[in-house]
Amino acid sequence: MDKSTDKDTYFVAVKALLRNGHDLLITHDIYGQWDIPGGRLRSDDFDVPLEAVLERKLREELGDDLRYTLDAPCVFFRHERSEQGLDGRRVRIFAVGFEADFLGGSIKLGPHHNRHLWVDAATFPADEYFVDGWLEGLRTYQQHLREPA
Repeated sequence: MDKSTDKDTYFVAVKALLRNGHDLLITHDIYGQWDIPGGRLRSDDFDVPLEAVLERKLREELGDDLRYTLDAPCVFFRHERSEQGLDGRRVRIFAVGFEADFLGGSIKLGPHHNRHLWVDAATFPADEYFVDGWLEGLRTYQQHLREPA
């Protein structure tokens, strides 16, 4: 087989790097993994702006009371993992990470997350929470934060 034409299949996700000053919100899911708020596009999201998809995901995961402003995409993730509900089949996810500023409101986690933490965005030990593509994306984001403006 000619590898130059061997195309891959990815899920597409949108993630929020939700900041409250220097702090970044991370969430823990019911499957035992740390996560960043947001998630994958559904089949009916094809024509929906990514910002609107992310707004829906944030309401689902963090509640209706959350207030924030959404900024531009700032980091991209490529992550591979065993998929819950697909008998552990490996899936690949390409995610666009948008910066967002927390304005207020209470965080009420949805049914797929069981806790959250605010961590120092630039200095928290990402490798103690994240693995693989999520970790690489967060390291890229942290490097971006440490660079002089």
